[in-house]
Amino acid sequence: MVIITISGTSGSGKSTVGQLLKEKLKMNYIYSGQIFRETAKKYKMSLEEFGKYCENNENIDKELDEKQLNILKKGDIILEGRLAGWIAHKNNIQGLKIMLNADFETRIKRIIEREDGEYNKRLREILEREKSEEKRYDKYYNIDIKDTSIYDLIIDSSNKKPEEIIEIIIQKIEG
Repeated sequence: MVIITISGTSGSGKSTVGQLLKEKLKMNYIYSGQIFRETAKKYKMSLEEFGKYCENNENIDKELDEKQLNILKKGDIILEGRLAGWIAHKNNIQGLKIMLNADFETRIKRIIEREDGEYNKRLREILEREKSEEKRYDKYYNIDIKDTSIYDLIIDSSNKKPEEIIEIIIQKIEG
């Protein structure tokens, strides 16, 4: 049973790497951020508004995270999400836990390329979202999202092409 989690900051390349890894390893891949986005739409809220809403409604985060846990328990999956590695860690689920990060400017540039938007607006959105996530994860789970000690592989994606990141991951898998 193979389990790979990909966590990281907004714009660090999690989705791109997850998709490429799916193709390379011929594994199922689930993007938990999409579940969050769809739920925000269901509530007719922006991601920022929904994040703030979740700060006072922990049942939503708990429900989304329970779905991730059930996915991990089934195995043979690449699960990408901010808390994917932490969910595996806290529940003693063995697998390769990957953390991606990039410098702030690179992240903003990637988000604008992906979703359009004006620089200052995206900057504000990212800062608000990350502040909200940090607050919620600490409050609900006692997780310091900046603590990377649980990860098996930490990659700075700022100056790496997705294919280079995949190679690093494959090398780690092959030992």
